[in-house]
Amino acid sequence: MVAPAALHAVIWIGLPVIAAIWLSFTSYDVLTSPRFVGLRNFRDMLHDSVFKKAVGNTLIYAFFTVPVAMALGLLIALLLNAKIRGRVIFRTAIFLPQVTATIAVALVWLWIYEPRSGLFNTLLSGIGITGPAWLSSTRWAMPAVILVGIWQGIGLKMLIYLAALQNLPRELYEAAAVDGASRTRQFFSLTLPLLRPATFFVFVTSVIGAFQSFDQIYILTNGGPANATTMMTYEIYKSAFREFRMGYACAESLVLFVLLMLLTLTNRRLAGGGRGYR
Repeated sequence: MVAPAALHAVIWIGLPVIAAIWLSFTSYDVLTSPRFVGLRNFRDMLHDSVFKKAVGNTLIYAFFTVPVAMALGLLIALLLNAKIRGRVIFRTAIFLPQVTATIAVALVWLWIYEPRSGLFNTLLSGIGITGPAWLSSTRWAMPAVILVGIWQGIGLKMLIYLAALQNLPRELYEAAAVDGASRTRQFFSLTLPLLRPATFFVFVTSVIGAFQSFDQIYILTNGGPANATTMMTYEIYKSAFREFRMGYACAESLVLFVLLMLLTLTNRRLAGGGRGYR
């Protein structure tokens, strides 16, 4: 029964992963046969200032987008878990950016960030403030991209937290209310601990999503200005499909994979060695 899924995983996941690991130790430009070069690609990365900048930008992007979007997603889930009028409409509206094509989202934000007639600068001019060229400024480009990432990621996090909240045992809250626990005490003593499995899942998937951000970078800034918003995925794309350095791109991909694995294992250890997630 699992043979079709297993065969699919081997062909479309297992073999490409093995090929990428092999190619990371080669010099390969697509047109000629791969030539084994050992660890040269990884040594080159140590001296590649642009890739180092991309790693730093990716860490900054993930550091700000993941916790902020998770906190907002949990807050909105708590609000929409209550019996309020029109909550289905609110849930749909908040989740809609998640299922909207990233390119369409990026094009809308391009207009919002437009220096002369964009929404942000128009609102700022209404209160006497001259807005910057958001996506052309080395100071404001990264915050602008981070804001887009937070806005687009809230919907899925809200949905996961909402599903988790609706499955929490009601009898625990009834017992806590009988004991005189306030809603604030119930939240910190019951809700947050009971949401640990959902939080772990949301965190891991959010970090992976943040490290794999590409579409909005490609559309909004193209990695600029002056590599201020270039990410690891964008550098991998450039190495592979602009410079045709497939071996180097595979080495960069392997570094990305190792970073994600280390972050996941670290979070699992900090969360208590995986207790409660099995």
